[in-house]
This record gives sequence, structure tokens and C-alpha cells, in this order.
Amino acid sequence: MEKKYTNVIPEGFMWGGAVTSFQTEGAWNEDGKGPSIVDARPVKEGQSDWKTAVDFYHRYKEDIALFKEMGFNAYRTSISWSRIFPDGEGEVNEKGLQFYDDLFDEMLANGIQPVITLYHFDLPLALAEKYNGFASRKVVDLFERYARTVFKRFGHKIKYWLTFNEQNLVLTNPEFWGVKLDGAENEEALRYQVTHNAFVTHGKAVKALHELVPGGQMAGMVTYQVTYPHTCKPEDTIANIKAKELLVDFYFDVFAHGEYPSYVTKDLERKGIMPVFEDGDAELLKENTVDYLSISYYQSQTVSAEKADGKWLISGMTPNPNLKTNEWGWAIDPIGFRVCLKDMYARYRLPIFITENGIGVREELNENNTVEDDYRIEYVSEHIKQMKIAMEEGVDVIGYLTWGSTDLISSGGQFEKRYGFVFVNRGETDMRDLKRYKKKSFDWYKKVIATNGEELEFPESASVK
Repeated sequence: MEKKYTNVIPEGFMWGGAVTSFQTEGAWNEDGKGPSIVDARPVKEGQSDWKTAVDFYHRYKEDIALFKEMGFNAYRTSISWSRIFPDGEGEVNEKGLQFYDDLFDEMLANGIQPVITLYHFDLPLALAEKYNGFASRKVVDLFERYARTVFKRFGHKIKYWLTFNEQNLVLTNPEFWGVKLDGAENEEALRYQVTHNAFVTHGKAVKALHELVPGGQMAGMVTYQVTYPHTCKPEDTIANIKAKELLVDFYFDVFAHGEYPSYVTKDLERKGIMPVFEDGDAELLKENTVDYLSISYYQSQTVSAEKADGKWLISGMTPNPNLKTNEWGWAIDPIGFRVCLKDMYARYRLPIFITENGIGVREELNENNTVEDDYRIEYVSEHIKQMKIAMEEGVDVIGYLTWGSTDLISSGGQFEKRYGFVFVNRGETDMRDLKRYKKKSFDWYKKVIATNGEELEFPESASVK
């Protein structure tokens, strides 16, 4: 019987999972680590904080053994800046460096490539309080010092790097970069200045990596939320184009082409809020473009010109009535995954590394100490199928990492939203014993990796929750 999906995935393709330091490590104040802005984030009643997370700091060998059993050859995590420089700018913390040395050595010993994000929303708290985070060029320079420190220490162990997680959120969520907008003379101008400072920081990191690590590969990374016109009205089509420009294209254009696109500069000049370019900024961006592009992908939405009503176009985003959603209202759209991959490759002709994709679901162990997560198997399977079709159509994809190899604390402080192939036995505030249990999807993903994406079938009973 002829197979529907021919295997176009090359040997050496990177399979694995992705997490952050603050959502997994715990040990928030151990071995010299300083507080980050995450540690100071308010916790909603009944939800978790990140102080213990899933205790990866003390249990990483156990978890890496599970990842090896699944067949991972790549694993993405982030380095905690405040574990390396506790206040962001003082003396380096050798114990922090040693932890990551030990972690990366353990991964490599088990055949797993570390894929490392330099910054994942966890600025050293002191830099937020002292300088208002990335609103200050001082923090740009301090980040370069931090990046050069870790490149010198770990560069010989790591090929694939990312500067910022989901850098396209900087405009909409500057608080993730340690920035408060209170008291800004012009809030929109400050948002764009922080966005520019992040681009400059990114460029400095690309430059440093290429200087210090022969063969080192740096990506620009965004969270790619595919958007469609809400209707076939021309007004919705234009609104959708403009929303995509603001949400996605702006960042990829700078990462890949090294300059601001005209659809941004014309708008900023008209409003009189063009960011301050210091001497050398334009040249830095132009001369330090990326080696590959990286995305997280979870969902899609539609864009309505009428709903935007003169506000930021992203306010015109609305759910797609043609798609099912998960428990958190995120549309499940595997074909949208293919849409974004095809669009990215057509525009930039750069390798694409998918460094996050997955589904969060409320789960508990059953009487057999496992989770029958057929819905996760279906979700991941359908997304990989669409990735393979995109590859058949010529898109260069070099790796696929799911979000959350084990369960982890969400960035919003929820543990009930479980993503992993491995169940971690804890609740929102009850630590229980933190024991690890394999879900049904564990063995399924193991088979996917062992067959290099050839075997993707999921149980007929599967249905997304």
C-alpha cells in the first residue's frame, strides 16, 4: 500500500524538545543565582511560582536519561543570565557557569545537542530596577558582556544559538524585557525604542558569536501566529497584511536583511517616533544577519478591520470559527503551520528550525500511573505531517522541537497546563514528590524519532480536548 506521506526528512534532522531555565530549573536562589524579574512577578492566588518548577537543577541527569530513551538528538533550554551574573553587571558567578558546563556535558554524553537561548524573559531584577531594563543602552552593553562570557565558556560545545525568545513580543510586551512604561512621555515611542534596543542587542550577539565560535549558528526567533482575513472583504485582507507586518515580518526582515523595512519606517516617521539610532547601529544590523530562522508555533487567528477600529491592528484579531480550540481557547491549526513555513522560506530562503510546538492540557495520572494523551499524539502528528508536506514543497527545515519535554510551569505561572511527554507529579502549590512518569505519547514520539518522522499514525480514538 502506497504511503500518503513520503519521508523527506534528511538524516541528521534535529528531533527533541524545548524548555526555559526559569520554567524548569527551580533553585531560584541557590549557588549564587541572583533574582530575575520572574522571581519578582506577582503570583495569582492558587497558582504556582517558579521557585521549584520541576527541579531540573537537581534532576537533570534523570530527565536527560529519559530524553535519550526517547531518542532526542537536540534539546533547547535557556541560560539564566542572573545565574551567570547575579545582578547582571557585577562579578561572574563561577558556580552558575559550572552548572551549565555540567548540564551541557551530560547532554552531549547522551548524544543530545544543546540548543541554547540567551534570553527567555528573565532579566536580572537589578537591571530592571536600576536601568528600566532594555529601555537603557547600558543593558544592551551588559547583555553583550554576558553573551561573550557564555560564548567563550560554552561555544565549543554548542553550535545552535538563539538570542531572544519570541523577540516579536518586545513591542507588545516590553515588560518581558524588564521595561516599565509608567511615566513615558510617549508610550508608543518607548515601545519602539525598546524594540530597536533589542535589535541592536541581537546584532551585537550575532557579531560576538561569529567572532568567538567558529561555525556557530545564530537565529532570530519569533512566535509565529498565523493570521487570515476574517472575511473576504478587501478591508480585512489589508488589515491582515498590516497585522502580519507588525507581528512577524518586521522582525524577520531585520534578522535576515539587516535593515528596517519601509512599511515600518514610513509609519514611524509619519508619527514622529522613529527610534534613536546611535552611531554604528545601522551598520551593525546590516553586517550581522542571522544564519537561520526559528519559530514557536501554536495557533492561528483571523483579522477584522472593523474590530480593529483604528487601534493597533493586533486588536482586530479574532478566533477562527472554522477551527477547534484547546482548553485555553488556542485554535488548533496544523495547516497554518505549513502556511507559515512556506511563507518564511519563500521570503527569506534561510533554514528554519522549529523550536516550539505543542499542546497544553489539564492532566492527571490514571490508575496505571500514566496519561492516555491521544490528543497530544494527534496534535503533534498532524503538525509534523504538515511540516513534511512543506518540506516536500521545497522548504528547508532543519529541526523540530516540541514545547515541554517534561511538564513545566507555564510562563504565566500555571502548572495545570501540561505540555510534556513526561508527567511530573506536582500540583500548582503542592510539590508532591516530583516523580517522573511516562505518558502514552512518550513511546509514540520515541517511534517518530526512531523512524525519522516516517511513522506518525495516532490512535483512531484520538481527539483533541
